[in-house]
Amino acid sequence: MSSATTTSPGAPRIITEPDVDGDVLVSPRYLAGTHTPDEGFQPLLDLGWALQGDELGNAFVAAPDNKVRLGFLPEGPDDGLWRVNAYDDPFGPPHWGVSFSDSCPVEFVSSFTTALARAYREGPDAYLAGGAGHDRELSDFRAVIPLLQANWKLQQPRWGMLELQAPDGLAGLEYKTGRLDPAREVTTMEARWYMWGGPVGPRWYATASSNTPAHLVAAITASICDPTPVPRWENGVSRYLRALVQMTPIEQPAPPKPTPLDVRRAAARRAPALSTRSVPRWSTASPPAPAAAGARLPARR
Repeated sequence: MSSATTTSPGAPRIITEPDVDGDVLVSPRYLAGTHTPDEGFQPLLDLGWALQGDELGNAFVAAPDNKVRLGFLPEGPDDGLWRVNAYDDPFGPPHWGVSFSDSCPVEFVSSFTTALARAYREGPDAYLAGGAGHDRELSDFRAVIPLLQANWKLQQPRWGMLELQAPDGLAGLEYKTGRLDPAREVTTMEARWYMWGGPVGPRWYATASSNTPAHLVAAITASICDPTPVPRWENGVSRYLRALVQMTPIEQPAPPKPTPLDVRRAAARRAPALSTRSVPRWSTASPPAPAAAGARLPARR
């Protein structure tokens, strides 16, 4: 997001980049709602991955070896708008899967795909490796650290569940322990990781299955608790969320004042003044004599 400065709470915030996609900054970001999907795709497209679509409007991005595939599914069977799967074998079941619902802020998607693109460049050990059993749980704790550092609170212990919530209680994370069904983890919300935000009812969610590398999940959790506000169009912010968020108007910077050199150049480009020319005036003089007899008019064409 663009760098910004503000002089007082609620004052218009001056944005230094002219192409900010929005007219307000929304905080906390986990209540900002969804936004345009482009930035979710971009980190993978920057690697040269193929982008395809179907006749329904769904879009698909795949790595050259087909071991990582992303689907953007506005016409999918449920509200899982984004689905990302990684494979040991391109023709086998997913090794891990991550999903984001249709109301999830796109910044969380782009944080994940940015980390995924970086891991893919490093190789399979970076984007496929995931621990098992006790080792996995120790490794997964890395994804909880950003939330603890942002003062998210551990909730009342539940059997087989670690739960944290944001200080305002409007976002949370649930981590399931023990054995889970791998097939259900990548097709339902019964996954190892479940993240959510919003009041009861219009909530977004994100899931990550077992074997999802902890550093990829940490990219999501770090983005969720990032205090930096995100740009939105005010009319696009859900009416359910308006009373729960802070919206700061964005004021685009004024054009720079012209320098003396700019003024001289502009003067040099001005059109020349109109030259003097004769203008017919009313006269009392007699009209010219008629044409002599025998004179011919120009032939009509």
